[in-house]
Amino acid sequence: MSAVKLQEKVHVPEGYVPSVEEEFMNPVQLEYFRQKLLAWKDDILRESAETLQNLQEDNLREPDIADRASSETDWSVELRTRDRQRKLVSKIDSALRRIAEGEYGYCEVTGDPISLRRLDARPIATMSIEAQEAHERAEKIHRDD
Repeated sequence: MSAVKLQEKVHVPEGYVPSVEEEFMNPVQLEYFRQKLLAWKDDILRESAETLQNLQEDNLREPDIADRASSETDWSVELRTRDRQRKLVSKIDSALRRIAEGEYGYCEVTGDPISLRRLDARPIATMSIEAQEAHERAEKIHRDD
C-alpha cells in the first residue's frame, strides 16, 4: 500500500470493522487504524494534561503526615502511569509512521500480515502472534540463564 493512496480522503463507514474478506491493509482499513491510533493518542494526551493540571492545583502541604504520605504515593503512581503512557505515545507515533510509509500491519520479523484481530486489539503491534510468542520464549530463556 503506498502512502499516496493514504493522502486521498478515505471515508470509514460508521460501525466499520476490518474483515479478512477484504484486501489486507486496503485504504479503508489503513484509515480505520489511523483514526483509532489518533483517538488513542488524543485520550492519552488529554489525560496527561489533566494530571499535570491536578498536580499543579493540589498542594502537598497536608497537615497530617499520613495524609501527605498518601498523597505523595498517589502522585508517584500517577506519574509512573503517565511515564508509561508517554512511551505508549511514542509507539503510537511509530505505528502512524508505518501507516504513512505503507508498512503497517506486517510483522517486522517475518514480513507476514499481522491478524486483523490482533491489530484491532493492539493497534501498535509490530509482530504477529507467532513471532511475539517466539520472541517472548527467547527472552525467557535468556532471562533464566
